[in-house]
Amino acid sequence: MSRVTQRASELALDETTVTALRAALKTTADEVVQAIIDEVPPYANALSGSMGGTIRRAVRTALGLYLDLASGNATGGDGGDAAYELGRGEVRDGRSMDALLSAYRVGARVAWRCLAAGAVSAGLPAAEVAKFAELTFAYIDELSAASAAGHADELAARGRAHERHLEHLARDLLAGASPDVLLASAQRAGWQPPVTLTAVLLPAAQARPAYRALDPSTLVLDDLPDATGVLLVPDSDRSHLLRQLTERTAVVGPARPWTRASASYARAVRARSLSPDFRDTEDHLPELVLSADVDAFADLRVRALAPLRTLPVATARRLEETLRAWLLHQGRREEVAAALFVHPQTVRYRMSQLRELFPDLASPHRVLELTLAVGLRAG
Repeated sequence: MSRVTQRASELALDETTVTALRAALKTTADEVVQAIIDEVPPYANALSGSMGGTIRRAVRTALGLYLDLASGNATGGDGGDAAYELGRGEVRDGRSMDALLSAYRVGARVAWRCLAAGAVSAGLPAAEVAKFAELTFAYIDELSAASAAGHADELAARGRAHERHLEHLARDLLAGASPDVLLASAQRAGWQPPVTLTAVLLPAAQARPAYRALDPSTLVLDDLPDATGVLLVPDSDRSHLLRQLTERTAVVGPARPWTRASASYARAVRARSLSPDFRDTEDHLPELVLSADVDAFADLRVRALAPLRTLPVATARRLEETLRAWLLHQGRREEVAAALFVHPQTVRYRMSQLRELFPDLASPHRVLELTLAVGLRAG
């Protein structure tokens, strides 16, 4: 048995008192609404016009149900349902629960003043007036609790819907949806598009913890295949973002216009596929370029380095390392020798072998082809 039902069972107003109180319902409701307008600022404009009339009728209904309860003719359940829906409606109207609780407190005070005056005038004994007061405030507490539950449930439902919209937007971005689709998705999610987005790949278990340290407009998904999570970070300072992710196993793609976030994501995915040690894709652009078409790169190596295949494997490997160092250091013998930990004379000897194998080694086209062929291993 609820506290309200218990209090009601201890009090049964006589018909004379109930009739007197019902006669004053409209006046009481009007005074309650006016007091709320005067004392609770968020309701100053909300209760005017047609909305004010609706609220007045709702207050009269609540008071009527209360009198039914006080006279032993009802359980008050309908009032609780209405209060629950009122709490939900406050969320839709953009008002906090604090405002509604303030309105309840003001309404309880004014309603009790009016009802007590009517009850006393109708001859209700003092002992019964005290029970009437206890019932009144227990009823208001129950309505407040029902409204608070409705308010919390509506906030939770809206939060879940908002999360779903944000996740849907993130998936559209990763899929490379059209700008029109992305704009519509962003509007549904109530998300203000930034100038750029940067994709960050990391283990799914790290996605939410990392997200909490970033811009609150960051989009997050933590249910991608292979236990992968992704963050789409708006307008980030790259060096700062990398510092924030220092303790994370993350791969950071390039910043791209927000409608092209899929390009940032694709590069991060490819970088991770090349090496688990890659962190900042901007530091590995040569490897990413050379691995863009694996078959083409393999064909290029076969063709460009064909003369080395005529040699023993160990000799071919030494000459390829020398060729790579010679290309990277632009033919500066001392630097090539230092890079290979050999004597400059050894470099001179090996280069003479390479020039025999590649007679057109001075040709710009041959230099480009060989640079690309040995470039991936150059790291």
